[in-house]
Amino acid sequence: MTILLLEDRYPLELLEGFEVVHTPQEDVVAVLTIDEPVDAELMNRLPSLRVVATATVGFDHIDVDAADERGVAVVSVPEYCTQEVADHALALLYALTRGVVTLDADVRRGAWNPKAAGPLRRLAELRVGIVGLGRIGNAVATRLLALGAEVWAHDIVPVARDGVRFVELDELLAACDAITLHVPLTRETRNLIGRAQIATMKRDAYLVNTARGAVVDVGAVLEALHAGRLGGAALDVLPQEPPPLAPLAPRLVLTPHAAWYSEAAEERSYRLAVARVRELLGA
Repeated sequence: MTILLLEDRYPLELLEGFEVVHTPQEDVVAVLTIDEPVDAELMNRLPSLRVVATATVGFDHIDVDAADERGVAVVSVPEYCTQEVADHALALLYALTRGVVTLDADVRRGAWNPKAAGPLRRLAELRVGIVGLGRIGNAVATRLLALGAEVWAHDIVPVARDGVRFVELDELLAACDAITLHVPLTRETRNLIGRAQIATMKRDAYLVNTARGAVVDVGAVLEALHAGRLGGAALDVLPQEPPPLAPLAPRLVLTPHAAWYSEAAEERSYRLAVARVRELLGA
């Protein structure tokens, strides 16, 4: 069986038994990708294609509609980095509530002022809203509940969970002290948080995004931070990665789409993606 490998990061030992190619061929039955897009044009050049696999949680870089039309299966690995992303989301929330990044930068400039980041807050006294209570959102909820925070959630398919209050998105945005996003990028979630939504949030609220960059209107976030309309924002993902210029604003924390990463998670992502291809192909 022939596999089209679009990313060199897959360990070749995982692909033993396949013929691996790096350019489209008529006998390719599977495509392995990570970040590289798989669109209708590419699929048209692969008449034998049966499955597209990505070693990522999301699959917005794959034309799922085109795959459906051709009877091609699309598989991802949504569980490979659940704990890493949940940890990172919590770390970003702590960075905002405790001013960690600002205080570090102030000390490095030669100062020694515990109030340099402005008023700091206790996480246990916050009401935190989780948008998207899937695997990662649930893992975040577990951490927040253990720390004593009040947890609200919004999901298109709410599933009851002890200690978590489900509400509509507009109520969550208006009432919560911090919002953390854990939704896939779809037509419905693109720009889910924009100017109108930010305008309904508390002036001192925090926004954390470890989902997909286009879920948030970054320009609206920067405007709100400059105007003092948000208490802070922490973004691990941006609409364009890497950005031509890093966004700049007061009380903004940025990380380079790193929430997913640990050595163990990276290895697991490749292994799970290839395993799912083998399962679908009977190989």
